[in-house]
This record gives sequence, structure tokens and C-alpha cells, in this order.
Amino acid sequence: MAEPTARAEYERELNELMRIRREKLARLRQMGINPYPYAFRRTHRAREIVEGFERLEGQTVRVAGRIMSKREHGKASFAHIADASGRVQIYVRIDEVGEDRYELFRLLDIGDFLGVEGQVFRTRTGEITVKAQQIELLAKNLRPLPVVKERIVDGRREVYDPFSDVELRYRQRYVDLVVNPDVREVFIKRSRILSAMRRFLDGKGYIEVETPVLQPIYGGASARPFITHHNALDVDLYLRIADELYLKRLIVGGFEGVYEISKDFRNEGIDRFHNPEFTMMELYVAYEDYHFMMDLVEEMIGYIANEVLGTLEIEYQGHSLRLDPPWPRKRYFDAIEEVTGFALKGRSEEEIRAAARQLGLETEEWWDKGKLLDEIFKEKVEPTLIQPTFIIDYPVELSPLAKRHREDPELVERFEPFIAGHEIGNAFSELNDPLDQRERFERQMLLRERGDEEAHVLDEDYLRALEYGMPPTAGLGIGVDRLVMLLTNQPSIRDVILFPQMRPEKS
Repeated sequence: MAEPTARAEYERELNELMRIRREKLARLRQMGINPYPYAFRRTHRAREIVEGFERLEGQTVRVAGRIMSKREHGKASFAHIADASGRVQIYVRIDEVGEDRYELFRLLDIGDFLGVEGQVFRTRTGEITVKAQQIELLAKNLRPLPVVKERIVDGRREVYDPFSDVELRYRQRYVDLVVNPDVREVFIKRSRILSAMRRFLDGKGYIEVETPVLQPIYGGASARPFITHHNALDVDLYLRIADELYLKRLIVGGFEGVYEISKDFRNEGIDRFHNPEFTMMELYVAYEDYHFMMDLVEEMIGYIANEVLGTLEIEYQGHSLRLDPPWPRKRYFDAIEEVTGFALKGRSEEEIRAAARQLGLETEEWWDKGKLLDEIFKEKVEPTLIQPTFIIDYPVELSPLAKRHREDPELVERFEPFIAGHEIGNAFSELNDPLDQRERFERQMLLRERGDEEAHVLDEDYLRALEYGMPPTAGLGIGVDRLVMLLTNQPSIRDVILFPQMRPEKS
């Protein structure tokens, strides 16, 4: 008979441990203990006890958390329990809690939730501890946590064998958060980044609004949508790919500064910088242009970094970055020529295709001039943009919703901020000429006929709104997930999304 595989051995051990825990659960119930009670009123959290020891020494506290370590020594035992603030040691003696409660403690496992009432003291080894007078099981753990090895280095706890299977971490984020405290810190920072962004925008007087997730016509970006069906109306609807066209309808309606932080959905591939469900912040400000919006982006990202990190100097994946303004501004075609040596402004589609091929890029026959330029820029220029940089003045073919450049009608007034070789946003002087907008939409529809599934769809209601009149407007979209990656130094978008999209789990 063949030797069992490592996976089979692991499953056997896991099943055995789960069987033992279920036996303990049955034993607890036989003892009259409810393994899943309703509440436990705490007076303090773990960190408050550790940091407030001088004030709390000798006082009675009530603390609760998950058991993360357990050491039994006959009639006295130690354990560490962890809550959201940190961890604290507890000391349980049979002559303090009684035989029944001590028997309860002996039946507990790492991963169980425990409530403790007791006095704060310091052990002979110097560790701040709660001496238990009462203990209460709050939730029995039936599935063992992954084994995480720890050591103390210079008085600090260091994890050196974490729950490290990346795919398993993403699938079982709840386990990842339990055994890898640094992961929790990333998502705490994410929350603070969003709060700081809202404070900044609210402080400018802009109004946060909500627009439809289900849309009869998708628009505002170049992307393929997810499609669903509304049974009562018997119509197909699309999950939004962007908020832009609805937010600009609000500018038509008289709002002068609106923003939305929302989930958008694009039916596209998954990689380090793309997840089908992602978070965007879009902002539209009446009577302003893209120059105004560049200044605002510098100010906002600096504000958020200072609020969350306390500095404008950050590290990202080996790069030392400075976020303080002003950020350099480079024109789109100048950046391409600087990196590739090709001067492509005003060139024909055939000339640009030939340049792309000379640069070693594979092209599709249906690609038009805009798509060819976009591919050259993404492959050759983007990776060189390490320090914060605005790329400005894009070709009109790439930007069907942006206003033509006031000095050059072949360009549009658009910019994208790049940091560490990646784009984190997109902004325009918004196109408010309804006739020009219709021509641009019609051009996009021709691209769809050529095979571009991501080209914009013509939206008659949006054109109707523009015909009522929209004032000069500056618009901005910021990829929140990418900004969080940057400010938390995370290599993948999946590291900043609590539950990223995954392939179905195999049985």
C-alpha cells in the first residue's frame, strides 16, 4: 500500500483533532456549561491593562479574548488571550477559581474564547498578568488554528512561521486575521485612509452622494461589465463600471461639488493590480479644470499620508518615495519620446503600429491609434514613473469623456497620477459640449464594431442631460485599493481587499 501523502496525513491529523474537540464540547455540556453564552461585559481591553498597569495594579478587571497560548502546570496554569487591541497573560489557579472552573480551563483549547475576571499583577518574570478569580467559556473552537511559531526578540513578540499559504490566506481571511496580526493592521490603516479621504473632501465642502450600482447602460470607463437580469422589470442590467456619468448628471442638476466612494465592477482579468470588484473615489467640481484637480490630488494624498502615517516620505516595495508637492508634470507624447525615442504625436495608425512592433510589442489588427499608443505607454513608460508624477495632455482617441485641449484639438485636458510605476487615478477637464460628446460616443461605437469590447456605449440619457447644460467641470477618479497598497506597502491588491475574488474552491 502506498505511503500517505503529506496532504492526506494533514487531513487525518486535522480530523482527529476536530474529533477530540467535539468530545470536549460534549463533556462541557455534560458539566452543565453552555459553550456558546450570550455576552460577557468587559471593563478593559488587553492593551489597556498592559499599558495602564501602574494605575490598574491590584484592581479587579474583566477582560475577554481568544486563547492564543496555554501552559498547564498541575494546579496552576498560564495562558495568553488576545482581543482586537492586543494580548495579555492570564494566571489560573485551582484554589482561586475552584475545582469545577479549573476542570473547565483544562478542557479549553487554543482558539477558544474566554472571559476572565481577576486582579492585575506582575509575575516574577515581569509579565503583566490577570490572576483569574472567575473564568467563563465564551465560544468553543472546533477547528484548530494553524500553528504559528513565535519568539521574543529584544522584548518584542516576533512571528517567524506564520500562516503563509497565500491562496489559503485569501480564501480564509478570518484565519489570516487571527494568526497574522500585521494583516489586521493593514485593514485598520485602510479604514483610516478612507476616513481621512472623507474628512478632506468634506472639509472642502463637497457632498458625498450615492448613485446606482445596477444600471441600464454602463459607462464612464473602458471596461466590460457584469450582466444581471431584473425579473420584475424583465430587463438586463449592468453592474456599474464607474460612477462618472451619474455624478455629472448631478452637476447638471445644480450640485457644485459631489463625490462618491463606491464599489465598481469590471469583468476583466485578475492580477496584482486588478480585482473584478474594487473601490473607487470619484469627485466632480463645477467651474474648475484639470489644473485645479492636479493641485487637489497633491494636497489630498499628502493630507491622507500625514493623517495615517505621519509623514510624506514612504517606502513602497523597495522604492523610497516623496509625496510632497509639487509633483512633476509630463506631457503624454513627451514621456513616450523620452523613454522610447519615438516621436509619435501626429503619426498615422500605421506608423504607430510599426513603432510598437519595433519596440517588441504584439498588436491586434483591430487596435486603433489610441489603443496602440495606450499599449506602448503602459509597457514602456509606466514602469519608469517611480516618484509621484502627473502625465498630462492625452491623445483625444484615448479619452472620449474629456474636454479637448484649449491649445491643441488633437489632445484632451486629462491627467493621470503615477507612483511607483503604477497609475492610481484619472482626471479630466470634463467634456460638456453635447455635440462633441455625441461624436465621441459614435466613434466608440465604431470601435466596438471593430472588436473592442471595452469601448464606451452611447448613452442617450446622458447626452440629454448635457443638452440641458453642464458648467465647466473638473472630474477625478482615485483607485482606493491602489492608494491603500501604496500607503501600507502591500505588493498585491488582494492584500488590501478583505475578501478578494478567487476561483471556486476545489472539493
